[in-house]
Amino acid sequence: MNTENLSKEQRILRAMRKVLANIVKDTTTKPGMPHPLSDSTIQDIRECFGVISEREAELVDALGLNRNEKPYYTDQPQKTNVIDFHRPEEN
Repeated sequence: MNTENLSKEQRILRAMRKVLANIVKDTTTKPGMPHPLSDSTIQDIRECFGVISEREAELVDALGLNRNEKPYYTDQPQKTNVIDFHRPEEN
């Protein structure tokens, strides 16, 4: 989806999700090492992701869009083809 077509709220939600994901990536430690974030902070981040996802779903539903659409490359073969059927001409 083009970011120019998103509402201000959708852009805010997308930015918040990206920032939270980057925080998680930047603070993730190797197995066995102590995590720099407290357990309550980790839980708060999970709740934020949940609230963001719920609101994004509400906005998609309000626009009448399909939530199950997945991005694809334009040159990627499609699984379905549209075929036009024409009635045979009567003699």
